[in-house]
Amino acid sequence: MPVYQWVGKSGTGKEQRGEMEATDASIVRSRLLRMRITPERVKKKPKDLFENVTFLQPGVSSKDVIVFARQFSTMIDAGLPLIQCLEILQAQQENKTFKKMIRDIRESVEGGATLSESFKKYPKHFNDLFVHMVAAGEAGGILDTILRRLAAYMEKMARLKAKVKGAMTYPIVTLIIAVVILSIILLFVIPTFQELFANLGGTLPLPTMVTIHLSNFLRSKFFLIAGAIILFVIAFIWFYRTDKGRLMVDSFILRFPVLGVLARKAAISKFTRTMGTMLSSGVSILDALDIVAKTAGNKKIENAVYGIRTAIVGGQPMADPMAESGVFPPMVSQMTAVGESTGALDAMMGKIADFYDEEVDQAVENLTALIEPVMIVFLGVVIGGIVVSMYLPIFKMAALF
Repeated sequence: MPVYQWVGKSGTGKEQRGEMEATDASIVRSRLLRMRITPERVKKKPKDLFENVTFLQPGVSSKDVIVFARQFSTMIDAGLPLIQCLEILQAQQENKTFKKMIRDIRESVEGGATLSESFKKYPKHFNDLFVHMVAAGEAGGILDTILRRLAAYMEKMARLKAKVKGAMTYPIVTLIIAVVILSIILLFVIPTFQELFANLGGTLPLPTMVTIHLSNFLRSKFFLIAGAIILFVIAFIWFYRTDKGRLMVDSFILRFPVLGVLARKAAISKFTRTMGTMLSSGVSILDALDIVAKTAGNKKIENAVYGIRTAIVGGQPMADPMAESGVFPPMVSQMTAVGESTGALDAMMGKIADFYDEEVDQAVENLTALIEPVMIVFLGVVIGGIVVSMYLPIFKMAALF
């Protein structure tokens, strides 16, 4: 179907422009009039030579989906029909990939499918959580409220992810820089000093000899070491993809000092936020637990959530298996028990999530405060030690004169 570019004016006289798919220009003009836009210019858009080359097309970010959900919610709340909402969202979408997705969703809805079924065609961008909540919104007639909750939920999850990612990025980048600097010194700088010392003769201090031997070993076995590192990374990735390997690594991460505390608190925040959002939207507790387990991001926590789900099917309250799992702190299981007894589990989950959001902030600050002096000491001891070891013979020679 051809795409038309249009320029028009809104009811307030403000110029607007966009793109729309239609069989001819007259349909574009009639659609714009229904959108209360007076068309001034409508022309067919030239074809993109690379539109069918997938890797050259822009990706769809979580921010795109958040904005989509918020705008969709506002339009439905204003009383616009579902198809018209999708037409407007498609027309104003600048991301070509997302525009095509919205078009496919609109055509699917026009063909008789529900909105949740249409979203299910794109699991990468609309996960099980999104689809189930939209289905609950359609069934309960509160689709605008559900989309608004989804947008708020995704914004909070994006902030949580950014905090954890930011805390992890600093030490990793610092370590990589340190390794690169150390490698350059050992591979290129130390050999120069070695030639100088060989010409001068004499016995070298022990630290200098150790550094020179380390440099020689790295230069002579460089490709062997690089190959071993690559093989280790490949083996680790393969091992982590197995259920047993992922469980072992994820369990180790949760037990790791400082970093494990951050990972556990972030996982609990995500778990409770997701549960609270889904329960308040009418999704059953079993479906919610199933979705939360799949999106946990940690195999140990995933197994614990599935254990909670199995216990609930067997007739137990949620708080009991949660306390027995060993993953959730006593406060979480106790507050969950209060929420179950008062019939306000969704609200209680939201309160726990708010508390752990603050705990994540504190954990990030603690991690950053700890890492900075550790990295400074590491760089000072390792790189500084190598530099000093190279100057020791010079200092020794200077003392003789």
